[in-house]
Amino acid sequence: MEKQLQHISKLMSLVLRHQPEAIGLQLDENGWANVEQLIEKINANGTKVDIATILTVVETNDKQRFSLNENKTMIRANQGHSIGVDLNLKPSIPPDILYHGTAERFLDAILKEGLTKQKRQHVHLSWQIETAKAVGIRHGKPVILHINAKAMHDDGYLFYVSENNVWLVDAVPTQYITI
Repeated sequence: MEKQLQHISKLMSLVLRHQPEAIGLQLDENGWANVEQLIEKINANGTKVDIATILTVVETNDKQRFSLNENKTMIRANQGHSIGVDLNLKPSIPPDILYHGTAERFLDAILKEGLTKQKRQHVHLSWQIETAKAVGIRHGKPVILHINAKAMHDDGYLFYVSENNVWLVDAVPTQYITI
């Protein structure tokens, strides 16, 4: 059952963050999808899922990647989109220091170019070192970057925080990064 939930979670991440067209799903401008349509499209593409399974994935996802509306009829990913959606996030004042986990092999490029959003809408930062380490370790030997978010904010950079407490910014120039 655990492997099945993980498979469904990954599939939901794919279609709610990157490729809704992979199963013929339509997202609205804010990234929301109809839960019944999500279930129908996932089932039509060969993976068995029902509302109870979707709710379990949402409630047990370790990174709290997904949100449901109040009556559980609509679902979306909280952040990490590579497609254009407006999450209606309001600028927030970040903690003084935020963290970004990466792999050691990316360090030279980051120290030269800063952190860029790549194919996503934002650079993802964490207020917890442990979370940044968990992100970095997925890609190799982890390196934790310390981001001077206070200085960035004071210099006019806008920060947002997603529903699952991931801090988001458009880019992090090199002068705000230390190891």
